[in-house]
Amino acid sequence: MTPRELLLQEAAKAILIKDGPYGTAIQAAGLDEAGYRGDTGLADDQKGNNDLVNLTQPALIASICQAYIDAGARVLATNSFNANRISQADYGAEHLVRDINVAAARVIRETVDAANAKDGVIRFVVGALGPTNKTLSLSPDVNDPGYREVDFDTVAEVYREQAAALIEGGADYILIETVFDTLNAKAAIFGVKALEVELGRDVPLMLSMTLTDLSGRNLSGHTVEAFWHSVRHARPVTVGLNCSFGATQLRPHVRLLSGIADCLLMAYPNAGLPNDLGEYDELPEETAALVREWAEAGQVNILGGCCGNTPAHIAAMARAVKGLVPRRVPTLEPVTRLAGLEPFVMAA
Repeated sequence: MTPRELLLQEAAKAILIKDGPYGTAIQAAGLDEAGYRGDTGLADDQKGNNDLVNLTQPALIASICQAYIDAGARVLATNSFNANRISQADYGAEHLVRDINVAAARVIRETVDAANAKDGVIRFVVGALGPTNKTLSLSPDVNDPGYREVDFDTVAEVYREQAAALIEGGADYILIETVFDTLNAKAAIFGVKALEVELGRDVPLMLSMTLTDLSGRNLSGHTVEAFWHSVRHARPVTVGLNCSFGATQLRPHVRLLSGIADCLLMAYPNAGLPNDLGEYDELPEETAALVREWAEAGQVNILGGCCGNTPAHIAAMARAVKGLVPRRVPTLEPVTRLAGLEPFVMAA
């Protein structure tokens, strides 16, 4: 059975639980700059470079992964949100990108395999690609709307090399997450599809959009439906929403996407909205009660947590949706669906 087939099989049996964020847990560990840097010999200040911790503190990453497994997570993503050449340039660590990603996938793979061998539960290792800190759709120079810091081919190659290292390290799926710019996501899709040709096999994609306002648009201006029309050609195994807001604010957008996406739906909201200090106050049982509403309405297949969530939040979600029937993937009418910033369905 292929990874795609296995995930579809298990998601038909129950609502699967995804893990939570690594950044929150790494920060809680209280590493100093030397703890981040390790023996890498990097010249720049590395404090806050959470991806580098895969190389310098792998035991910490393994312990975080294990905490999410113990909480009931079966979809485990790598700690590789900024492990790409573009983002790592801020730390002078571009030359370590392959090593970081191989290590990121390997530590999750080993932890998951050990857990699977112990209890026989089927779990999934997902290689995570963040959005980078550059945008293809918008100019960073208000005086030059046509200027871009990067181009499509460069971004696609950056993602291809990151995905290749994650697959090499043991990831079975690639998650393109926190999509604030749909064109960046399309470059990532292009990169992963190029990797599929190199490998000669399917690399199942997971796509997750992030909204920047309550009207339901991302930074590049696409609505949820327009985003889906723009990426559906990639045949993702899951699509969904993450970050941005808490479950309360994401509710109508999850409902909309659930009705139009003919693949699994994965949602992992923040633990509410941040307070004045940028911290998250929503308690695990509060978050769990909110996402249970989605499950009861038959709108989700996979649930997890983004910013502010902890293993306690993930455990509460697992308890809240246990025994509930997973969403049935809809069969859509075969029509031409296009998108600019708004969706367009061509009349038959």
